[in-house]
Amino acid sequence: MIINVNSDSLIIVLHEIYGINSHIQMVCETFSSKGYDIICPNLTQLPEPFEYNYEKEAYAHFMNNIGFDSAVQSVKRVIAQAKNQYKYTYLLGYSIGATIAWLCSEEENICNGIIGYYGSRIRDYINVTPKCPILFIFPDYESSFNVKELVCTLKKYNENIFMVKGKHGFADPFSKAYYLNSHDEAEKLVIDFLKYNR
Repeated sequence: MIINVNSDSLIIVLHEIYGINSHIQMVCETFSSKGYDIICPNLTQLPEPFEYNYEKEAYAHFMNNIGFDSAVQSVKRVIAQAKNQYKYTYLLGYSIGATIAWLCSEEENICNGIIGYYGSRIRDYINVTPKCPILFIFPDYESSFNVKELVCTLKKYNENIFMVKGKHGFADPFSKAYYLNSHDEAEKLVIDFLKYNR
């Protein structure tokens, strides 16, 4: 998915395991309306996104057919092509997209800023040292691990790690976990971060 508004700033949006669904399309349109060009690569390599009730199948597809290493290399290629055309380039990832963004962050001068929402798999990569400005936002509850512990660990290395009330998916209006207050709080953090890192 590509949206051009002839901006000098690009946001590369990295989707969740489901693919480019209604939520991700909405994110792309929101930031396009704020004056950013958008690229949203289809990391699932499938013509249609998974429905939310196929979470296990979507996760298995990503882990078995794509994987983090391959996805990171794909995203780095997109960034390399885009950097020649834009003054400012940012990554914005959700869930696995946030973990991919986190893994990209350890490359020197990769882009002007990296943002991630509920990147729960970051817990497997806490040895990464970001080499560009980052902003990562976590919910205060995840069923599979202790979020507070992870946030405390990451905050030792970077202060732009936040925790907001809610569960995984709090920023997605199509998710059962959607929580408007945290969505708005996180969006303000993102907008301020983008303005600051120009």
